[in-house]
Amino acid sequence: MATRRTNKKKSIGSQAIVVFWLVFIIVIICVFMLNAETIQKNFSIFMARLTAPSGAGAEEELLLDDDEPIITVIIEDRPSPRPAPAPTQTQTQTTEPAASAQPSAPERPTQTQPQAPAQTTIQPQTPTPAQTRDRAVYFTQVNSDGQILHSRVTRRVPVSESPMQDALNVLLLGPSVDEIARGILNLIPQNTRVLSAAVRGNTAYINFNEDFLFNTYGVEGYVAQLRQIVWTVTEFQNVRDVQILIEGRRMDYLGDGIWIGSPISRQSF
Repeated sequence: MATRRTNKKKSIGSQAIVVFWLVFIIVIICVFMLNAETIQKNFSIFMARLTAPSGAGAEEELLLDDDEPIITVIIEDRPSPRPAPAPTQTQTQTTEPAASAQPSAPERPTQTQPQAPAQTTIQPQTPTPAQTRDRAVYFTQVNSDGQILHSRVTRRVPVSESPMQDALNVLLLGPSVDEIARGILNLIPQNTRVLSAAVRGNTAYINFNEDFLFNTYGVEGYVAQLRQIVWTVTEFQNVRDVQILIEGRRMDYLGDGIWIGSPISRQSF
């Protein structure tokens, strides 16, 4: 019985060993089948290394089991690089101006301290009063007997280059309120304007607009307006008589038969 049991154990042990080796061989075959491509590539590289001549300087690493093989190639015995050719004279000549063409750094301007402006005191100037001069102008006055007389009034007129025309413009403004209260009148037609005034020799040429022709007071009104003009203008020492012009034209008569075709003096009245 003991011998039978021993033989049985030996047979079981030998079966286990056989099974183990079978399993091992199967595993080896499976591994070989799975990695056949990798093993074949490594074997090819191994054979290439054996057959490669010595001194070729090529060294490769075996492929790994990853999906992408990693190959490190180190190449030796590279030919030494040739030295770069020296630049020719033309090249040096073209590069030298580039170096010399670099603009020099601009000099910084010297900073000067600003000087404080000198304080000046400006004295307010008092306006000089305009120069004036007394001028005599003549209006018309009616006395208690009904006689028409001339009335001399003094006006302060600014000094200018046309004193005669200034005096006539003051005359056309008429008398003041106080003068009107004293019976002083202006019989020159309203809207009359002096267009120009000039003196030639001893004659003053006074140019009026057309409103000077229409007087509502009749013949006595025409005579009074001429007297006012002639006596005011002949106040100037260099004027002896006056020539009346209407819109630049000389006319023979003013109103009903009042002669104005020639110069008129104070003695004409």
